Order: sequence, then structure tokens, then C-alpha cells
Amino acid sequence: MNNVILIGFMGSGKTTVGLRLSYRLRRAVIDTDKEIEKEEKRTISEMFARDGEEYFRDRETAFLRKLSESTGIRIISVGGGLPLREENRKLLHELGQVFYLKASAETIYERVKHDTTRPLLQGDNPQEKIRSLLALRDSCYAEAADVTIDVNGKSFEQILDEIEQYVNGAG
Repeated sequence: MNNVILIGFMGSGKTTVGLRLSYRLRRAVIDTDKEIEKEEKRTISEMFARDGEEYFRDRETAFLRKLSESTGIRIISVGGGLPLREENRKLLHELGQVFYLKASAETIYERVKHDTTRPLLQGDNPQEKIRSLLALRDSCYAEAADVTIDVNGKSFEQILDEIEQYVNGAG
């Protein structure tokens, strides 16, 4: 499939890049987190609190399977934890070209420090939590990615230009 798939840690810009890229490439955009929330009729925070992280991760895998059975060329922005499962990494590759939006812990913290909707960042010392989670997840993101794009210090336009070069075969 020729979908463009955006992965990366929370706050790396997946949702914003996905929306802007959909206008540029004239493709529909799907945000897996938002779609799962719609299907469940509750927020991710509520799912984590009531049913636990594993339940939510199962929902992500099920949603990817459903996407792999559908047609159309889209931009797909996935939740930060979705690529952690090996099965999900395989499904992502089957769905299209995977772009890892790689951001430093400092960049991520600056972008999410006021966001109270991120269940993994609740509690003491969110900066340290970001650093440790990022260290654990980076290899999974790298394994899932066809292309890694360093987003630190770049404008959204620069990031979009870089992705578009790859999508159009010039990257």
C-alpha cells in the first residue's frame, strides 16, 4: 500500500504533520488515537484508567488490522506506543512507507509540558519519564521506520518538504 505513516514519540509532531501533509498531498488523514477514541466512545486516559495500558495496546493492533483490510491511500498518524509491538511494526510496513519523526527529549518536553491528556506523563518528573521512555522506544521506532526525519529545530514546512521528497521519489 502507498500510505504515508507517521510514527514517533508523543509531541514529535505526528498529528500536526499529518494534517498539514493531507492538504499538501490531497489525501485523507487518519489519527489512530482519535479513531480508537471514537470507536470506544471514551478517551485514551479513560481506557488506561479503567482497563489498563494492555487493553489500549490491543485496540491499537486491532485498528491496524482493520486498516490493512481497507482500501485507499492515506496519511496515517499513529500513537506513540503503537510501534512497540513487533506485530504492529510488521503491519505498519505492510500499510505503506513509515516515517519516524525523531525528536529529542527536550523538544518533546517543551511541546507537551502543559498537556494533561497524556496518561504516561502524569506524576512526578515528566522530563525524566520522557527521557527514559524515549530511550526504551527509540530502537522500536527505528526498526519500524523506512525513513527517519530529525524534527528538532525544524519548522513544519521543512518537515513537510522532507517527507514530500520521499513520497515523490526524490528522497
